[in-house]
Amino acid sequence: MAGPWAASSGATRGGRGTRVQTATRADVDADRAQLWRLHRILALYAAGVLGFLALMAWAESQGLARHWIGPIFLFLPVMVYAGIGVYHRTSDPEDYYVARRRIPPMYNGMATAADWMSAASFISLSGALYLQGFSGTPGQAGGLAYLLGWTGGFCLVALLIAPQLRAMQLYTVPDFFHVRFGGRWPRAIAALAAVLCSFTYVVAQIYGVGLIASRLTGVQFEIGIMLGLGGVLLCSFLGGMRAITWTQVAQYVVVLLAFMIPVSWLAYKQLGNPLATLVYGAQIGKIADLEAQLRASPAEQQVQRAYLQRAEDFAARLQDVDAALERERAKGRERIRALRAQNADMRLIVAASRELAALPHDAASARALWRHEMHENHARAYPLGGLPPHSRAYAGDPHGSPQEQQDYTLARRNFLALMFCLMVGTAGLPHLLTRYYTTPSVAAARASVGWSVFFIALLYLSAPALAALVKFEVMQNLVGSHFDALPNWMAQWARVDGALLSVEDVNGDGLIQFGEIRFGADLIMLATPELGGLPYVVSGLVAAGGLAAALSTADGLLLTISNALVRDLYFQGTDHQAGRQASAEQRVILSKFTLLAVALSAAFVATLKPADILPLVAASFSLAASAFVPAMLLGIFWRGTTRQGAVAGMLGGLALTLYYMLSRAPALQTLPHWPWADDGLWFGIQPVSAGVFGVPCGLLLTLLVSALTRSKMPPRGGSATTAPPGA
Repeated sequence: MAGPWAASSGATRGGRGTRVQTATRADVDADRAQLWRLHRILALYAAGVLGFLALMAWAESQGLARHWIGPIFLFLPVMVYAGIGVYHRTSDPEDYYVARRRIPPMYNGMATAADWMSAASFISLSGALYLQGFSGTPGQAGGLAYLLGWTGGFCLVALLIAPQLRAMQLYTVPDFFHVRFGGRWPRAIAALAAVLCSFTYVVAQIYGVGLIASRLTGVQFEIGIMLGLGGVLLCSFLGGMRAITWTQVAQYVVVLLAFMIPVSWLAYKQLGNPLATLVYGAQIGKIADLEAQLRASPAEQQVQRAYLQRAEDFAARLQDVDAALERERAKGRERIRALRAQNADMRLIVAASRELAALPHDAASARALWRHEMHENHARAYPLGGLPPHSRAYAGDPHGSPQEQQDYTLARRNFLALMFCLMVGTAGLPHLLTRYYTTPSVAAARASVGWSVFFIALLYLSAPALAALVKFEVMQNLVGSHFDALPNWMAQWARVDGALLSVEDVNGDGLIQFGEIRFGADLIMLATPELGGLPYVVSGLVAAGGLAAALSTADGLLLTISNALVRDLYFQGTDHQAGRQASAEQRVILSKFTLLAVALSAAFVATLKPADILPLVAASFSLAASAFVPAMLLGIFWRGTTRQGAVAGMLGGLALTLYYMLSRAPALQTLPHWPWADDGLWFGIQPVSAGVFGVPCGLLLTLLVSALTRSKMPPRGGSATTAPPGA
């Protein structure tokens, strides 16, 4: 019988070839059986999640109190994830670092999608589309830039990065720089850059964990962070990549259900069809009509004038900060004396005392705070509360006045700059690239990227639909209602964090105007079930989904940071330096305790609430793009790249990106004694897109220094297909 099997068998007499092929067939059959076993487990788990939802919905209908539903949705999923982590605990380096490279492509794609969704994609992406529309403002790119940039980045990963790195059988991204360029500096710089961008990213995830945990349980934000942090550590501390992978698969199921159920409900409620992605376009035109009505509304115009007056008041204070601060203190003391003289309610006296204590302590702090308040009120003095029209292509007008033409140019420029940074940053994120080390082969790594895009697209295609449906719900049903009939969920979210939601009767008419509502980007998704009138169980599910998204990403990031600190910096991979000899198991144990220390440090930073989730995450993409991608791509595809060139490119690109971010970050501009404050923007590009300068800088420096040093010192290491560095 002809064919490949017969030819192979006949080529070796004595049965040796037959035994090899039989063994190969046995391996294939075993892999197929293992895959079907995983499919059955996944189906049973999904059925269990749906059964749990049905049980909780029945319990709520029977009178189960909300203060019980929230903690159940917090603790029970976390305990399930922790059980998976404990079951897959290991101290074997191959398991801990790369899950023994045995994760099937489909399941690695699910794990990558859960890792990728993060708190930014799940919680904040729809909020960005709600607040910024598709294109954004002259100084802020629209939410569509995040969708296009992040999705396009996977094309770069699939075509240029993942297969090349998987072929080298590495353990961490800094391993590549050690194998390709040799020496200590490339690996050390890569490890420090991995720590920097991953730490920025993980702070955002833990902030999201605290946000959700505090809302579900009613505890303070800081306590919510510690509750969620326990779940992060239980999932990642014991089992490393092996435990994280299967935990993330379980988390993706929760994330998918938590995202799709509310958006499908809203679509069915408003349009009679639960397929939100296909039908939400009908609401875009209705939103445009409602926006036109709000612009012409006299009540909305009163709100705009009130905010403009407030901005002018703060501007007047800034003319003489010392005198204004003293006047505000005198007013506060006089108000307290008047309340006491009238025997007013103690709550009013306490509130007035708190307002007095909250005043800035010195002129520098007052100047920074009042400048920030002036800008905030001035921004809200525009129609629609300062929000851009939802479906506008770009701000400004290319054929309008000089100011409109400039706005149009800046809007397009910031949109493209942010999309570039997110796309290139995706190709350089260490925790994402490490996921493709876990597949059995190079072909499986490519297939895994395809599965990742599929599972991510299921959610990303629904994010614009959710933003449009929520905005229509707010404009149609919330605007115009009475302040004394505000739903309870608004007051509850306002207590969690005033920056998430604030509603104030600015014009004193007792009715809610659109300009008087201020939603934070991190609130839109989490408040969708309550806004749409869904049962509270769905709110618990959405919170559990956001928690799963944040936990899954935090797990991978913490593992990346601990591996970079221990394996790539302290032990320098496999180099045995004096005083640093340790077995592979001892290194794994040290990595676990380093992970614990990093998690606690990130939790402390998250309690400071340094920024919203989305800007923090976007900043980490600019850092990863500048530090890794130019040297990595040139190292893979150009043999002429030298160690000196890689070092110069990584340091130069990262330094320029950091400088531009820190010197122009809005949050840091308000600090009274910040030494790097600089209001000037290069070409009008916002700090979150600083990578648009760092990536070309790193690329040019790598090319230039490599060309200068190539003749003097040939490149160390080897090509991108060099043998692995070892365990």
